[in-house]
Amino acid sequence: MSKLHIRLGLALAALTIGMTALPARAADVVRLGNLKFAHYGAVSYIKEIAPQCNLKIEERVFAKGLDIVPAIIAGEIDVSASALEAAITGRATGLGVYVVAGFAQGGVRIVGRSDLNLKTIKDLKGRKVGVTRGGPQEILLFTELAANGLSWSDKPGKDVLIVYLGFPDLNQALASRNIDAMSQSEPYSTQALNKKFGTEILKPYETALGAPIRALVMTEKMYKERRDVAQRFMNCFVTATRMFKADPKLAEKYVREAMFKNQLSGEDYRDAIVNAPFTEDISVAHVQLTTDYMMRYGIGKMSHAPLAADWVKLDLLDNAKKTSKLK
Repeated sequence: MSKLHIRLGLALAALTIGMTALPARAADVVRLGNLKFAHYGAVSYIKEIAPQCNLKIEERVFAKGLDIVPAIIAGEIDVSASALEAAITGRATGLGVYVVAGFAQGGVRIVGRSDLNLKTIKDLKGRKVGVTRGGPQEILLFTELAANGLSWSDKPGKDVLIVYLGFPDLNQALASRNIDAMSQSEPYSTQALNKKFGTEILKPYETALGAPIRALVMTEKMYKERRDVAQRFMNCFVTATRMFKADPKLAEKYVREAMFKNQLSGEDYRDAIVNAPFTEDISVAHVQLTTDYMMRYGIGKMSHAPLAADWVKLDLLDNAKKTSKLK
């Protein structure tokens, strides 16, 4: 057994310290909303180590982040992983949630059809560009278009015609030449490159917004009324994330086999994660800047912008980081 795996085993064992001295009790249930993307893997892995935190994770996978909002409103989800933009939109409508951590950074590419030789954002003038509504891929696309002096609309008449499609549909549309380019999330953008029907124009991180950070969101009810459960969940989240960062082979095996049922190649996974590394961190400043850009470009159609300082709560994360045995 390698030293790394010994350390991982010790870290998991450390989560149970003190539990054996207490009377056995049923594991607390946490209902987790998640998405099926490579960089959401560490969040999904929480359910595998949850018994060490005396938790049972009931994971429910959604098509996109905005789809989780109705489930939270209905009281069916306690914690969710999604694009930050979806969380901001929900909060703006009065959804009782807090941002409690980040879990992945980046994860977007702007990709052109391989037969068109599109090299820069300016080359998108007069083109049809696909994107999925409500996530970082949309806000980053608009930021890049604006920075290059291009106008856009989902109706004809502007420099760029926006076509809204779901994540898998974007790849199909690019491959069938129904769109000319797309702003796409991982691993779909990587798959377009590796299957040769798309070429990378750029990773859209050089504007003031920088690389997007995906958000782990917790309901106010859980944060306020189930503090012990909330803290144990965050402890497991930090441990799962650090295990994936320390052992890339573990991360790849879990994502490819458990999440994608071997429908994602090793090359696709590794290329995707290079562009969407796991993290724990997010900041009030990043949430506020993202909110400001959403208001600027009308993303989420918010009547008012939630103030990040009012709903970004990182104390549970800070506690979990301090007590984690993995660095």
